[in-house]
Amino acid sequence: MYVGLRTAISERQRRLGLELKQLREQAGLSAGEASERIGMSRGQLSHIELGRTSILTERLRDLCRVYGCADEPYVAALVATSEASGKGWWSAHKKRRGPGALDLAELESAAVSIRTHEPLFIPGLFQTAEYARAIFSSPKLGFDNIEEALRFRMERQRILTLDNPPSVHAVIHEAALHMRFGGVDVVREQLLRLVELARLPQVTIQIYPFSAQAYAALSGNFAHFVPANPKLGTVLLEAPLGSRYLTDQDQLLEYTALFDHLTESALAPIDVSLAPEAHSVKDSLALIQHLLYTL
Repeated sequence: MYVGLRTAISERQRRLGLELKQLREQAGLSAGEASERIGMSRGQLSHIELGRTSILTERLRDLCRVYGCADEPYVAALVATSEASGKGWWSAHKKRRGPGALDLAELESAAVSIRTHEPLFIPGLFQTAEYARAIFSSPKLGFDNIEEALRFRMERQRILTLDNPPSVHAVIHEAALHMRFGGVDVVREQLLRLVELARLPQVTIQIYPFSAQAYAALSGNFAHFVPANPKLGTVLLEAPLGSRYLTDQDQLLEYTALFDHLTESALAPIDVSLAPEAHSVKDSLALIQHLLYTL
């Protein structure tokens, strides 16, 4: 019988357990064999691999040695993942926001780089309050507490102005710029907000135009969160029926290549430092300025 098992497992906790399970399987060991080698019950190791309970740092390092993992930076990243408290600004929203929102905030806080593609919406980290409110107000989205959802989204954006913020690179389809969430004034404010955010040195924004290949339509929306050790990166796919987290190394490489392809096909990034005459009619800023003129 085990006491104190977690009733709610965060994505970080689930990921740690999954990494340890994969290391064990790569070593060709059963759960019974591995647990016996470090003096742990098979049931306890099973709970650790499922993220249901924590593991002492010494035990974690013992497991890595038993599994023949000699990648010290990776082991250190696993230790940091295990020792993380999981507490942050999002903890104050724990009773009012679902686990998906909390996991998203924690992923963002641990990332050194965020790469995101959005075909129909402005990324949440870039949304103005009124644009976000218009989305949350849609009756079919089912937000019971719009103000709470809005506060949470606005607080997420604080990572953009931290002393050591992550780099954020977004490819936004031109279709998203035409979506009339909240009306003309809201759209105008949102487009101007994109230009303003592009002034931040760690923010890169590219527009994927209608005139480009249909590649972006096939890729769907995704966000790739890259922490200090890229092996522990996560790709988040959001859908109406729930979020999906991709962590397999082959999947991470595929989405890295996918994003690189999107950036190559998209317009040049918004660059407000250039003189007006230096802008091509085919760069992201020129397209946004054209849309602002036509609103």
